[in-house]
Amino acid sequence: MASTSGVDLSISGLASGFDWKTLVSQLAQAERAPEAVWAKSQAKINSKNSAYTIIKSYLTQFQTSVQALKDSTIYDNRSATSGTPAVATATAVSGGMTGTFNFNISQLATAATQTGTGNISSHLSATSDVSGVTVGAANFATSVSAGTFSVNGQQVTVATTDSLQGVFDKIATATGNAVTASYDASTDKITLNSASAITLGSAADTSNFLQVAKLYNNTTNSVTSGDALGRVKTSAVLTGASLATAVNDGGSGAGAFQINGVSISFNASTDTTAAVLDRINSSAAGVTAQYDSVNNRFSLSNKTTGDVGISLQDVTGNFLAATGLSGGAFATGQDLKYTVNGGATLVSRSNTINADSSGVTGLSLAALTSGATTVTVAADTTAVSTNIQKFISAYNNIQSYITTNSASSTSPAGVVTAGTLTGDVDAGNIASNLRSNTFSSVSITGLSATLSQLAGLGIKSNGYDNTITLADSSALNDALTGNLSSVKKLFSDSTSGLAVKLDSFLTNIVGDSGSLTAHQAVLTKQSKAVDDQITNQEKIIAADQAFWTKEFQAMETATAKTNQQLAQIAKL
Repeated sequence: MASTSGVDLSISGLASGFDWKTLVSQLAQAERAPEAVWAKSQAKINSKNSAYTIIKSYLTQFQTSVQALKDSTIYDNRSATSGTPAVATATAVSGGMTGTFNFNISQLATAATQTGTGNISSHLSATSDVSGVTVGAANFATSVSAGTFSVNGQQVTVATTDSLQGVFDKIATATGNAVTASYDASTDKITLNSASAITLGSAADTSNFLQVAKLYNNTTNSVTSGDALGRVKTSAVLTGASLATAVNDGGSGAGAFQINGVSISFNASTDTTAAVLDRINSSAAGVTAQYDSVNNRFSLSNKTTGDVGISLQDVTGNFLAATGLSGGAFATGQDLKYTVNGGATLVSRSNTINADSSGVTGLSLAALTSGATTVTVAADTTAVSTNIQKFISAYNNIQSYITTNSASSTSPAGVVTAGTLTGDVDAGNIASNLRSNTFSSVSITGLSATLSQLAGLGIKSNGYDNTITLADSSALNDALTGNLSSVKKLFSDSTSGLAVKLDSFLTNIVGDSGSLTAHQAVLTKQSKAVDDQITNQEKIIAADQAFWTKEFQAMETATAKTNQQLAQIAKL
């Protein structure tokens, strides 16, 4: 008898001629029939859950607008208008005093200043011999740049390594000795002389020597520097800063001085003048220090205005004396002086007027110049009006969505298709309860019947669906301008305010423990149950397919053996 080994009996009908694999597949599909029903049910559940997610989002947005109206502070906003903003600008804080106030500013506040003595730097040279003064290293106010400049139309080339006398010699050479230059140590100035008018500079000049030397073309036969030339080298260490009086730190590098009782340290050998000025400015002394290269002097000014002084004291070393600050002139600061509604003169240390000096609660003025201005402080209802509009829009988003998705549609062929929320009791209850809670009348002591509900603000139902509209904007404007306190009570009364109640109502729906949150959790669970049901059904189908396949394979084996036996008999 021939063996059946090597024959693939998993091939459907190889021995029997019967396509049993197709039958197994068809049986499996028959077992899957309930899954289609379950999937259709799940699709409806998921569609409804998605719709509720959108409703929840709209409800949350509505709650945000409700909470804005619930906040009592927005009804206390103030606007301040200055009749003459060039004199003073005005701002007002929430809850401030309202009314009209006449301000008359007679004096602005200024800062006290300590102006150091002038000509504080040393001269370019101690003598009129400047053959040893290098142009690039001289203590000019501005560094000399290499290049060319013109005298009587002749170019003079200057290098930063030239001596000042060398530049003078180049001027004489270029002009054929028609122009001579000299330096006067007593005045710290350069003078150019000629027998005829001197013409200085040209558009082709590449060096700034003439500007640095303050030699300007005055078309005469003698031109002298417009000012003393020596200046303090703020970027050099103090001992090399070209101050007329050398700075010392007591010899130990631990120099110190006090400004307004605040100690400032310095090292004359390592600190630059600029570094010490920066140290002053960043300290708690409350002053700004600077070097005025135009007038060749140092100065201090208080960072705050008002009639307060500046105290100075050298402790170790002579920084304040050497810079001329301790020997300069003090100009006291001024306080701001003004009147309100023609009353007594009031004083402020700064140019800001606030309740501390004026007594007008919540009002602040920034005085810009002397003069009179009338300031009007009124309730600012912009935020209230804006949030009421947002309230209406957010409410309508909810109602419109529920209405649209609860309606059925009919195709041209007459086929009626139900909406996702058609017949949904929970969605209907949300719409109904929202409408009744929003348009309910509140009972608050002192609140008139007219303003005890939204209708008193001109907000009404549009008459054909659940949405609302601001039907009478004048009613809202009248209430906001003439009875804002009642509008505030209507929405934000801590016990019975409409926004307070709506906020609680909405939390009970969309909060973590809200009814809609719980309902969506149930729908999610139901959808998951369908997934589990389909998964379990697929496990059963897989087991059945395995069993049927095994049985048909056994049939193929038996058939193959029978066919072999018959083939052997036929050969006999």
